[in-house]
Amino acid sequence: MKIPKKVSARFVASLKPYQAVALAQKNRDVSEADTVTLVKDILADVFGYDKYTELTSEQQIRGTYCDLAVKLDGQIKYLIEVKSAGVTLNDSHLRQAINYAAHQGIEWVVLTNAIDWRLYRVKFGQPIDFDLVTAFDITAINLRQADDQCRLFLLCREGIVSDAMGAYHQHAQLLNKYTVAQIVQSDAIVGVIRRELRRAFPDLKVDNSEISDILANDVLKREVTEGEKVKEAQQRLKRAANKAARGADKAKPTPPNEPVLQEAAE
Repeated sequence: MKIPKKVSARFVASLKPYQAVALAQKNRDVSEADTVTLVKDILADVFGYDKYTELTSEQQIRGTYCDLAVKLDGQIKYLIEVKSAGVTLNDSHLRQAINYAAHQGIEWVVLTNAIDWRLYRVKFGQPIDFDLVTAFDITAINLRQADDQCRLFLLCREGIVSDAMGAYHQHAQLLNKYTVAQIVQSDAIVGVIRRELRRAFPDLKVDNSEISDILANDVLKREVTEGEKVKEAQQRLKRAANKAARGADKAKPTPPNEPVLQEAAE
C-alpha cells in the first residue's frame, strides 16, 4: 500500500500529541461526550477530514443514532461508534454499530474508545454478519513501522478516496490462515509431502489419506479445518480454480480447420 508523502508527514506532525491526550483521557475516565470530541479531532488532524463538512455527529438511522459518520460528496463512507476512553470495547458495542450500518446499507464501521480502533466490514445477509478488517491501539502506533502506517491510512481521507479499505480487506480475505490451511490440505500439497517422505525414508509405505488425516487431526488447529470461515475459504478457492480453468480454455489456440475432401465428380 503506497502512502502519499503528505499523509506520512501529517502522521508525524499530529499523531504524538493525540497519543498522550488519549492516555490522559483514559486515566481520568472521561465521559463519552469528551471522547467523541477527541475522536473528531483525531479524524480531522491525523486522518485528514474537514471537521465541519465531512464529519457528522449523531447520525440518525431509523430512529437510533450513531456517534459519528464520515461523509464525502454527500455519501456516508463509514460510521463510527464511540465509547468513553475508559471503557473496554466489547461485542455488545459492536453489535449496536453493525445494526446502525445494516439499516442504512453502509459497508464499513469503526468502533473506538479513542485508544483502541477497530475497523469492520458489514456482510449483508441473513443474519447480518461482519469481518474484523484491522485493529490497532493508537497509543502504541510506531510510525517507523510500515504496517502501522498502513493501518492508520485505511481510515484516512486519502485512503477512502483510493478504496484502501476494500483492497486491504480483499487481500486479507485471500491471504489468511483459513486459505493457507485449505491449500496445505490439497491433493497437490499432500502429494508433495508424500514424495518428500518417500525420498527421506525409501522403505516407508504411506498413502495420501494417512497424510491428510495427520494434517487435519494433528498438525492444523481445528479453527482452520472446521467452521464457516473454512467453508468461505473453500468457496473462494473453488471460484478461483474455476476462473483459472475458464481462462486456460480461452487461451487454447483454435485448431485449424480440417480440409474438406470432395469426391471427384464422375
